Amino acid sequence: MNNKRKKYLAFPYVLWMAAFIIIPLFMIIYYGLTNRNRQFTFENLTIIAEPSNLKALWLSLKLSTLSTILCLILAYPLASILTKIKMKNKSILVFIFILPMWMNFLLRTLAWQTLLDKNGVINTVLTFFHLPLINIINTPGAIILGMVYNFLPFMILPIYNTLSKIDSSVVDAARDLGANEFQTFLRITFPLSLPGVISGITMVFVPALTTFVISDILGGSKILLIGNVIEQEFKYANNWHTGSGLSLVLMVFILISMALVSKYDKESEGNIW
Repeated sequence: MNNKRKKYLAFPYVLWMAAFIIIPLFMIIYYGLTNRNRQFTFENLTIIAEPSNLKALWLSLKLSTLSTILCLILAYPLASILTKIKMKNKSILVFIFILPMWMNFLLRTLAWQTLLDKNGVINTVLTFFHLPLINIINTPGAIILGMVYNFLPFMILPIYNTLSKIDSSVVDAARDLGANEFQTFLRITFPLSLPGVISGITMVFVPALTTFVISDILGGSKILLIGNVIEQEFKYANNWHTGSGLSLVLMVFILISMALVSKYDKESEGNIW
């Protein structure tokens, strides 16, 4: 009886998956592998080889990789500090970090546009103090800044969760055996926190690779990422076949990156250097 109840409880989730994941995925596959005459073709996939599309794909890979690295560099020390702070209710500090995520993604990005604009808040303050102005808006640097700001919490939370679960006695044992702080981190703490690091990398890299809103707003529509190219095919060219084909190619890159990350995670699981 309990098993039947569990199946009934899972039904809404299965229905949700079918409606918003499985069916749209099959639609993308169908449009990506057919032309306007509904004939099977690979042309929608090979169009990624065009110079403009390759340039957009390469730039997307480069910016998403840089953003992921920066998020990791910032998130790991923050997560470590959160773990070591002695407070009765650490959830308050964690709540502060995830609070910006409660605001709409588009509004957060528009706020950065207001801050970074040539006549925006930051340059107004710099002008008041007679300091050199910044000219970062509509550049790859602004896009990276927007990615890091929006996706940083997705890196902090999984790393914090794994660090908080590490048994302190293991770290104490390493120090009792003569390991210094750096050796303890390199041989004990970091290997044990790798599952959180891997999870954070995946949660940041995938949305950063596929984003088009951040590059539209902070790049001024002058810097095209592969997400922008796909958006234009669907939204402006009304060419679902080409847009779906490019989406399938991008999906392959995402699956490859996730497979590599998952493989490394399994190899490192339970191992201490």
